[in-house]
Amino acid sequence: MSLPPDETPQFEPQPQPTPKVPKRSWIRRFPATFGLIALTVVFFALQWLSQLILGADLVLYYGVKLRAAVKAGEIWRLITPIFIHIGILHFMVNMYSLFVLGPAVESLFGSQRMPLFYLISGIGGVAFSMLFSASLSAGASGAIFGLLGALVAFLYAHRRILGQRGLMQFRHLILIALLNLFMSLTPGIDGWGHVGGLITGAAITFLLGPVMEPIWITPERPQLVDRRPWREIWQRTLMIGAIVAGLALMASFSTLGA
Repeated sequence: MSLPPDETPQFEPQPQPTPKVPKRSWIRRFPATFGLIALTVVFFALQWLSQLILGADLVLYYGVKLRAAVKAGEIWRLITPIFIHIGILHFMVNMYSLFVLGPAVESLFGSQRMPLFYLISGIGGVAFSMLFSASLSAGASGAIFGLLGALVAFLYAHRRILGQRGLMQFRHLILIALLNLFMSLTPGIDGWGHVGGLITGAAITFLLGPVMEPIWITPERPQLVDRRPWREIWQRTLMIGAIVAGLALMASFSTLGA
């Protein structure tokens, strides 16, 4: 049975000992996260091979965010910057961030919803960068900020049922987001892409993210059930993704950041 919303007790999962999980099990449990990492590694390897063999990073040249190129019809640059990095440090920091945040989002959102949210957030970051900055930029940071925004939005939307522990996690993530946005003010970092990814990730979570409801089978056995399952919203997710891509394309014609 389920309790009325105003009588729903707070759901605070009891901490369980964390067993040692073999690496292969981690990959099976979080295929979307490791798939995105693998795809980004392939892009970085192609960048390295291009420099080694041809003496120039053609992947970066033809894939970096460049407003004039998008205006000229190279619309793939709305997506390719998410997977391209400028230097090994840039690449390692972003892949470590994805390794940390990805499983948390994937466990809550599912292995089908999470990668699309990642891509849509990344495109949202490109859109903001197009709108407010004419500089070249690349990197997974906007998409990763989208995962951070998704977690913040999820915890806020479920603050009643997650209880004190959820509130503490929410405050912790807000602090992380603010610190990282402050660090985005450093010259050479595309702060607008970070802001755009964060906002996009939070917005699509409120619109299309999981809506968990506690079902009390017995007073001692609460279970969370998703009232907005993936099978019901995948078409809307693709539509929102197309809208965000369209807005990013429109942003390339803006002169705000010129």
